[in-house]
Amino acid sequence: MKKQNKQTITKLAVFAGATALASLAAQAHAQTSVDALLNKLEQKGVLTVDEANELKAENAADQTNIVNELPASKWKLADSIKNMGLYGDFRLRYEYRGVDNAAGATPNTYARERFRYALRLGLRGDLYDDFSYGIRLETSNNPRSPWDTFGNNTTSGSASPSDKNSSGIYLGQAFLNWHPAAWYEMTVGRMPMPLYTTPMVWDSDINPEGAFEKFKYTIDNVDLFADFGQFDYQNPGSASVSPSGDTFLLAWQAGANVRFGKDMSAKVAPMLYTYSGSGTSGGLNSTFVGQGANGLNVGVPGGNNSYNEQAINNLLILEIPAEFDFKITKTPFGTLQARLFGDFAYNFQGGDRANAAYHANPAAFPGLSGPATGQDIAYQVGFGVGSAGPVYGPTQGLVYGSTSKKNTWEARAYWQHIEQYALDVNLIDSDFFEGRGNLQGVFTAFSYSFTDAIIGTIRYGYANQINSRLGTGGSNLDIPGINPIKNYNLVQMDLTWRF
Repeated sequence: MKKQNKQTITKLAVFAGATALASLAAQAHAQTSVDALLNKLEQKGVLTVDEANELKAENAADQTNIVNELPASKWKLADSIKNMGLYGDFRLRYEYRGVDNAAGATPNTYARERFRYALRLGLRGDLYDDFSYGIRLETSNNPRSPWDTFGNNTTSGSASPSDKNSSGIYLGQAFLNWHPAAWYEMTVGRMPMPLYTTPMVWDSDINPEGAFEKFKYTIDNVDLFADFGQFDYQNPGSASVSPSGDTFLLAWQAGANVRFGKDMSAKVAPMLYTYSGSGTSGGLNSTFVGQGANGLNVGVPGGNNSYNEQAINNLLILEIPAEFDFKITKTPFGTLQARLFGDFAYNFQGGDRANAAYHANPAAFPGLSGPATGQDIAYQVGFGVGSAGPVYGPTQGLVYGSTSKKNTWEARAYWQHIEQYALDVNLIDSDFFEGRGNLQGVFTAFSYSFTDAIIGTIRYGYANQINSRLGTGGSNLDIPGINPIKNYNLVQMDLTWRF
């Protein structure tokens, strides 16, 4: 009798333990975990086969009751959505921009120092039937910057601390991607930059609008790809000519990524792009001059720039971005990932662009007896090194906040040279160097990931004027009305929370 009571107590204890385990385990795995425990006890002779089966049946019934008692979720997703993920970043920045202007200009120096913040918040995921999607909101309507400034006061007629009028939430991305086969995909909407390019040509904050197609094929250790972009660049705003009157930017790119073993690869992807359509003032029907309001002697912030600094006439550009990636082993920092990278661009119509600029108003070019031809190339060459593991690229890595992992770091530097008639000045990076042509200089950056989500970054850039007889064509809200820029300095210190 005592022996039977002891066995009964043991069985009750076993079942209580199994039930406790079920309550602690995740719902999807609870029943499996308990069944495995009961099988072990059966094998050791603690339970008979009948007793084990009885306990398994009771546990299965208990799990069914738990499921039936759970409240239904209040968050409902459409049946077409396979999954959804929240992502984005919040950044804080100290920034200093300083320029020296032409001799005799008023003022001949200009500096801007700011504390800034930026939020980007998005949803992305997969739909059924080979579709994916993305939606992202940003805190600025500037296409080349998501940043806002602490202390901006825009309330009319009063000093209002923490004024919110300069802050807002804007649609940065909204796109659909269709990938019916491993070798083909297509994206439509307002999308993250899908082309392989660099900030020398395309600011990393610009999200082009339109359509994009990618073809890809792998042969042994070579990944081949061909990209085609049709981006709506400018709408004339008139019902009588829209949409046939829109200006489109058309891009064709073909490239290859070659892997030399597991620790070394090379990538190159030439691209040709040009424009079509009539556009509006500041578009194809205007003439880029690139000078300020008084030729080389202008410098009043916010002053009138009577000569066009933004037009996109005579642009047929070949761009050749490339990189060589390799690992460095046996260093005091462990294994490191390194990159040699660069970009080269040539405007086939650079001479025509220079000629059109000069003849638009010869008085804007004091000291020149004719067009300043030969100002039609741009190039970038640089080196980057960092912790092995993260993905690095022209706009990928810790420096750009696209990846983070505790105690990882990255450093990169490059030299950049952009001549006056080489590129579309509305697309180039508005930080380095102020979205202008006819400037050359150096960019340096270092980033460290304090945690899996927090990154600290410091950047420094310096540039100076290439051709002293020409202005520094381009327009940027950060330092408006200064043309030409003789010398340019930029310091940025960021703290980024990435999620």
